[in-house]
Amino acid sequence: MLSFVLSFFLILPLFVRKVDTVDIPSAVMKKEFRAAVVLPESYSSADAIKNKTRFPVLYLLHGGFGHFTDWPTKTSDKTLLHRLADEHNIIIVMPEGEAFSYYLDSPVNKKSQFETYITKEVIDKIDNTYRTIPDRRGRVIAGLSMGGYGALHLSTLHPELYCAAGGMSAALNPDMHGWILTPGITKDIKAQFETILGPFDQSPDGWASYSVINMADRMKTNGLKLIFDCGTDDFLIEANRELHRRLTLNQTPHQYAERPGGHTWDYWQASLPNHVLFFSNVLKENGTAVQ
Repeated sequence: MLSFVLSFFLILPLFVRKVDTVDIPSAVMKKEFRAAVVLPESYSSADAIKNKTRFPVLYLLHGGFGHFTDWPTKTSDKTLLHRLADEHNIIIVMPEGEAFSYYLDSPVNKKSQFETYITKEVIDKIDNTYRTIPDRRGRVIAGLSMGGYGALHLSTLHPELYCAAGGMSAALNPDMHGWILTPGITKDIKAQFETILGPFDQSPDGWASYSVINMADRMKTNGLKLIFDCGTDDFLIEANRELHRRLTLNQTPHQYAERPGGHTWDYWQASLPNHVLFFSNVLKENGTAVQ
């Protein structure tokens, strides 16, 4: 295996297959990060290797205070990612987004340029490391909370890279309008946003420009396939309802659902298979699914 691809075994039961760890340096941030990669079992089959079969890729983003290892380690079902990869013949890539980067190119912190990192450096590395379909028709993106924001935001800004996007309990708007939080927690989160967006009082319009909710018309123009959902007990439910309302009003096709649950791994574990099934159907329509 290539020297820059390492393999780690999670502290899991022995029947769980390995998860690759890929070093992905960032020239824009002058720092090296890692990504976790789950390959479908069919990727290593004799036929796939002989025929040089290329596979579609799901980029799966972590939440606000997480890291690239979250999805493989924090779901109670430790076979989930491998089962989904196998069932849908898709590569699942979980890149590092660090704590509270929001996958943005921060205008005030040059050490936090994660839009450029994800959309250029990560994609380039993955496409040059694995047998991927290096085209938007074979590339989708999703995530939870901050990662849900990142998936919808990045796909809206870069429709040339993705054919579909999804958000689970997505934290859609940095202004936190509609978030159901205590004043103390709201103040703390606002302070985190100010580290990447600058003081709110000095640039409220600038903050508004980063809201995915305010991008509903752009989503309609882009024509990406969209799926998002939120738990009815989640503090982000009203923000997700507002995006759903705007997309409905401007007649943007999308799939939206509310289910019982809160901002928890139990909810995201139950939600992810629905997203991957949605993406799989999109890939079939595109002719990029591996049969």
